[in-house]
Amino acid sequence: MSNVILKNVTKIYDKKKVIDNVDLTINDKEFIVLVGASGCGKSTLLRMIAGLEDITEGEIFIGNKKVNDVHPKDRDIAFVFQSYALYPHMTVRENIAFGLKMRKVDKATIEKKVQEAAEILDLGEYLDRKPKQLSGGQRQRVALGRAIVRNPKVFLMDEPLSNLDAKLRVQMRSEIKKLHDKLQTTFIYVTHDQTEALTMGDRVVVLDKGVIQQAATPEEIYNNPANSFVAGFVGSPQMNFIDCKDFPYQTKENTVIGIRPEKMVCGGEIKFSVNIDITELLGSEKIAYFNIGNKKCCAKLPADFNIDKTLELSINLKDLYFFDKETGVRI
Repeated sequence: MSNVILKNVTKIYDKKKVIDNVDLTINDKEFIVLVGASGCGKSTLLRMIAGLEDITEGEIFIGNKKVNDVHPKDRDIAFVFQSYALYPHMTVRENIAFGLKMRKVDKATIEKKVQEAAEILDLGEYLDRKPKQLSGGQRQRVALGRAIVRNPKVFLMDEPLSNLDAKLRVQMRSEIKKLHDKLQTTFIYVTHDQTEALTMGDRVVVLDKGVIQQAATPEEIYNNPANSFVAGFVGSPQMNFIDCKDFPYQTKENTVIGIRPEKMVCGGEIKFSVNIDITELLGSEKIAYFNIGNKKCCAKLPADFNIDKTLELSINLKDLYFFDKETGVRI
C-alpha cells in the first residue's frame, strides 16, 4: 500500500502558520495535484511529506506507517525537483544510476533498472550523453528516470515542468500521466498552473494561505467550486464576480454572483447590454472585456462572433453561482 495520510498537519514559521491544520488522505496509486498561488504552502506541504521540512504539529503516514521522525531516505519516496539537479560531469546512465550506486546495489541490478527506466522514458539513445547535450524535456526525463529506478512507494514532484517552454510542458504533461499509468504507484504533484492541475490530477487539492479550500476531481472543482476563491482560481479567463445590486436578477443581499466567461452569451432568460472596452482575438475565440457595475468582467466568444461597441449578454439562470459576500462560501 502506498497511501499517504495527513492528520492535522501544521507548519509554523516565525509564529506564522504557513500550513494550517491540514487533513488529507491520498489513496494508493492516486495521482493528486496540489495547486495554488505562490506562497500558498503547497511546496512546503510536499517537503513535509518528504521529510525535508519538520512538522510543527500533526502526523504524516506513508503506507500506513507514521513517518514524522523517519529520515527522508528511509521514507520510500522519490522527489523530483523543479530544477533537474543533474550532475553535469556524469552521463545520463550515471545520473540515473547514481542513487542506486550510493545504496551499494549490485552492478547487474543497476544496469537492468537503468535500461528499464530508459525504455519507459525513451532515453535509450541518450544514455552515454552528458546533460548539456540534452534538451530541457530530455533532462527532465532523466530526473524522472533517477526516481523510477528506486521503485518508491510515492513520487513527489515539485513544479517539474515550470522551466520548460509551453510546447514542451504540454508534451511532458502527457508523458508524466503515461508514466503514472505504467508504474501504478502514488503521485503527489505540485504546481501553480491550473491547466496542469485539471488535466493531470485524479483529484485536485486547491490551497490558499496554508488551508485546503477544496479537494475533489477536476470536474467537481470546475463545475462545483466550494467557494469564490476556488471558483476564481480555476478557469481561464477566471470567473466573473458581480455584486448582486448590479445584476438584473433578484437575490439575497450581501451576495456575489459568479458567471464563467463562456456562459455570458448562451441564449438564456437573463438579458442585458454592456459597453465593450476592448476585445482580444485568441485564434479560435475572442475575449470581450467590459464592466458590470464597478466589476471588470469578460465574455469568451467564438472568433467570428460579431461585436460592435455593445454586447447583448444572454445568461442562463442555471449557469449562475452564488457566494456569500463576507465569507466567500458557495450558497
